Amino acid sequence: MSRPLKVMLVAAEASGDALGAGLAGALKARLGPEVAFVGVGGPRMAEQGIDSPFEIAELSIHGWLEGLKAYGLVKRRVADTVALAMAEKPDAVVLIDSWGFTIRVAKELRTALPGTPLIKYVGPQVWASRPGRAKTLAAAVDHLLALYAFDAPWFEREGLSTTVVGSQALHVDMGDADPAAFRASRGIAAEAPLLVVLPGSRPSEIRLMTPVYEAAVARLKAADPSLEVAVVAAGTVFADVTGRVAAWPFRAHLVGEGEKYAAMRAATVALATSGTVSTELALAGAPMVIAYRFQPLSYAIMRPFFTGKYATLFNHAADAEIARELIQNDATPEKLAAEVGRLLADPEARFVQAARQTAALDLMGREGRDPSEIAAEAVLRVIAVKGGRPA
Repeated sequence: MSRPLKVMLVAAEASGDALGAGLAGALKARLGPEVAFVGVGGPRMAEQGIDSPFEIAELSIHGWLEGLKAYGLVKRRVADTVALAMAEKPDAVVLIDSWGFTIRVAKELRTALPGTPLIKYVGPQVWASRPGRAKTLAAAVDHLLALYAFDAPWFEREGLSTTVVGSQALHVDMGDADPAAFRASRGIAAEAPLLVVLPGSRPSEIRLMTPVYEAAVARLKAADPSLEVAVVAAGTVFADVTGRVAAWPFRAHLVGEGEKYAAMRAATVALATSGTVSTELALAGAPMVIAYRFQPLSYAIMRPFFTGKYATLFNHAADAEIARELIQNDATPEKLAAEVGRLLADPEARFVQAARQTAALDLMGREGRDPSEIAAEAVLRVIAVKGGRPA
C-alpha cells in the first residue's frame, strides 16, 4: 500500500495562513486519509493539523528598511523551513504569498530538493510595482496559483505556467453576519453613524497606522460626538491593537475576528489599511477610505518601483479610484478625517460608492468557483506532471 501524498504548505502571514488552511481542507475533501501535511503556518493551518516549527507572526514584515533589520531572523527561518522540507521530503511544496520569505525558501529548495515540485500561491503584484519579479518567480518555481485574471499574463510571458484560482476574499460567506445584532450587543443605536476602523494585520502597520487613525477619529468625534467607532483587531496583532485602543481618549468598541464581518456590514463608513480587507469590505457593502504608510526611508527606496495607478484591488480592476486612497504623505489625520467625514455626511455618496465597489468585484471574478477547490485541483495536476504521482 502506497503512503499518503505528502504536501508541504508554507505561509508566513495571517492572510497566507487562511489560504493554506483552505487549500488543506480542499485537498482533504478530495483525498481523505490519502493526503498528509507538513509545513509552516499559523492557527488556521494548525486546525488542519499542520504544526509549525516557529511562530509566523515574527515574519510579518513590510518595507525594505524593516526587511533589512529582520534579515538575520528571516535567514534563520528560511533555513528552518528548508530543513523541515529536507527531513519530510514532501511530494510538493506550496509557498503562500509573503514574497520576501517564500522566494528565499523557493531558491533554497530548488537546490536542496531539485526534483520536488514548487508551487507559488499568490504572485507578487507586479502590475503595481517591480515587474521584474515575474521573471524571478518564473525561474524559482514550477507553477503559480494566481488570484486574478489580470495577474496571469505578467507571469505567462516569462514562461511560468499559471492557474487563476480566484480570491477567497471574493467568496466569504457573510450570511450569518448580523449587523443589527452587532449594534445591539454594543448598545449602538440602529440609526447612529458607525465608523469601523481596520488598522491592519502586521505589527508594522499597527505601529504606523494606529496613531494616525486615532488622531483622525478624534477630529471626527469632535465634529460629531454621536459618531460610534469600532476597531477590528486581527488575531495576529490582537494584543497590540487592544493595548493601543484602550489608551484612546474616546470610546471605541474592540472587535475580534469572529465579529469582523458583522462589524463590516454594520458600518456606515470604514477606514482601512490597504490590503485584502478592502475586498471584504466591498463584499459587505461598506463604503470606505483606504490609507497606508511605510517607514519614510523604506518609502523613499520603494517609491520609484511603484508603477501601478492604484493600491486597492477593486480600484485596479475598475481602473478608477472608487475608494479614495491616501498613501504615505497623504495619509494624514486631516485628510483622512475629511474623506471619511464627506462620506458620513452624504448618504447618496455612500450608496453610489458601495454600488461601484460591488460592480468592480464582478470584474475581479466574484461569481467563480471556490478558489480552494481550484487550487487543490491545480496542485494535484502539478504533482502528477512534475512528481510522477497520480492526480
